[in-house]
Amino acid sequence: MPVYVYEGRDLTGQRISGEVDARDIQTVFNILKGRRIVPLPDKVREKNSGLNRELTIPGLGPRVSAKDVVVFTRQFATMIDSGLPIVQALEVLAKQHQNKTFKKILVKIKETVETGGTLSQGMRKHPKAFSDLYVNMIAAGESGGILDSILERLSVYMEKALKLKRDIKTAMIYPSIVVTVAFIVTAILLIFVIPTFKDLYSGSGLELPGLTRFVMGVSDFMVQWCLVIFGSLGMFLVVFFRALKTNLGQGIIHPIALRVPILGSLIKKVSVARFSRTLGTMLTSGVPVLDALNICGKTAGNKVVEREVQQVRLAISEGQTMADPLNNSKIFPPMVVQMISVGEATGALDAMLNKIAEFYEQEVDTAVANLKQSIEPIMIVILGLIVGTLVIAMYLPIFQMGKVMGV
Repeated sequence: MPVYVYEGRDLTGQRISGEVDARDIQTVFNILKGRRIVPLPDKVREKNSGLNRELTIPGLGPRVSAKDVVVFTRQFATMIDSGLPIVQALEVLAKQHQNKTFKKILVKIKETVETGGTLSQGMRKHPKAFSDLYVNMIAAGESGGILDSILERLSVYMEKALKLKRDIKTAMIYPSIVVTVAFIVTAILLIFVIPTFKDLYSGSGLELPGLTRFVMGVSDFMVQWCLVIFGSLGMFLVVFFRALKTNLGQGIIHPIALRVPILGSLIKKVSVARFSRTLGTMLTSGVPVLDALNICGKTAGNKVVEREVQQVRLAISEGQTMADPLNNSKIFPPMVVQMISVGEATGALDAMLNKIAEFYEQEVDTAVANLKQSIEPIMIVILGLIVGTLVIAMYLPIFQMGKVMGV
């Protein structure tokens, strides 16, 4: 039996919505009449009807990006601070938003608020757009009557988090491009260029230098197995990135990433900055510390950091301070632990965490700049050595031939 969704008003005029099982739309109206519900025009339709769905390709439809949520939060904070009612603000923002998916989400949240629900309840129904951190802070703002202040803190937090994420991507993109270009250039030389020299030297009767024979052997291997090599590399990358999305894969890869020279240090700084900013913002907003730590662990971005945060949460639930389990931490430096200890002792933990976040966000900026400056010459030298070795290997026999002719 088909399922129909409806929107209407009860005898008190309150707007309500729901679903009913019925054979046809006329039966739906009869059911609603029996429930003393007056359906709104054009608001009764079959659920998931082909006439009411947009045709989208799975995985390729419009998604809600972090930037969409950041812009929405900043605009929403400004409108609420100006005294505009929540429903009206959501309606205005939904109309002006370009992302159709996010527009629909805002409309549904507006409808939840109109029917008597809270803003946080409406947002909790859309976890792909609004994280647990976001929803919990909104709930704290609603309960404390400081929604405008919470939205302002959220917008600042999300802008800084987005900048931090952008810095990490910037640090990773450049070396990835250089490594890819170096691999492609080397592969082209070995597969297409070196074989022409092999044909040239095959009839010369000269005994080729060891370096030349080695390079030609590598070239023969690449020519014979290039499809297998590229296929295996592609398969490895697919498996690697899929593993990064699983708990098992993250449990294996994340500890290794922390031990990688330069990169591991950057990951630790990012983790400290993210933890401090997230926890500091949530505590300032009135979110209970245990709930805040639980969310911080989930948003840490690294399984090792998540485990340490969960240990902190467990210690606090048992009556210990936050600094106690962090003393043996492999992620949080002694300076951070000491500052957290002082913050707990003085009752200004949220302010101290925000100071730690500011310091480590600057450290990340510096580390990213240094990484780009140090990787560039290293990559150029490596690429030059590879190409130079191949060129020298191919021209050594020509030098030998010149010496023989000179004799």
